[in-house]
Amino acid sequence: MVFKRRDRRSPVQVASEFVYPRGGWTRAFHYVKHRVRRLPDSPDRIARGIGAGVFAAFTPFYGLHFVVAAVLARLLNGNILAALSGTFFGNPLTYVPIGVVSLQTGHFLLGTRFRKGDTHGLMGKFADAMGDLKDNCIAVFTGREADWHGLSRFYDDVFFPYLVGGVIPGIIAGLICGYLSLPLIRTYQNRRRAKIKAKFEQIKRLAEAKAAVPDSNALGSEQNRKKESGDV
Repeated sequence: MVFKRRDRRSPVQVASEFVYPRGGWTRAFHYVKHRVRRLPDSPDRIARGIGAGVFAAFTPFYGLHFVVAAVLARLLNGNILAALSGTFFGNPLTYVPIGVVSLQTGHFLLGTRFRKGDTHGLMGKFADAMGDLKDNCIAVFTGREADWHGLSRFYDDVFFPYLVGGVIPGIIAGLICGYLSLPLIRTYQNRRRAKIKAKFEQIKRLAEAKAAVPDSNALGSEQNRKKESGDV
């Protein structure tokens, strides 16, 4: 295949590059910024797409943030590619503060008590939920009794408060990122158009200059011919 990697990465390499990409997060950030600025769309649509992607990073649908961002961008008439790039806001460096803020906000809005163990035991509850899914899928084929206790606890303590609490900070962060990116994208596109226009003008002047050279040579030859005819 044309786009297939020559050096196949191991699962450990994939996981390590997800946590710390090759070249570092600074290089990855500049790459995403460069790709967003060069999108062939209006600044308004690109900014709306970025806002949709940032909002998607505050949802608990890990692994589906691209899907959520694309759907939101479609509903907001934003650029879908910009929305996919906007999900970069959610990364291993920001997942913890996003999760804590979303959980605290969710428990506050639902009127439930935010216990300290809800954050310290997050991975344990997630593991229990995944274990329930695996065991219950096996139970379908083996006839064992299904137990949804771990998944139910994860839904009540983590998923639903996260889902509710991520809406407000997600909207705020999405609006801020979209608002800040709009003038930057507009300025970049205007500057890029000016550079392209100046380059075409330079090419046009060079072409006109080259076209004028044969005309002057032809005029000189014609003058020489008339002089020679007069002498005869």
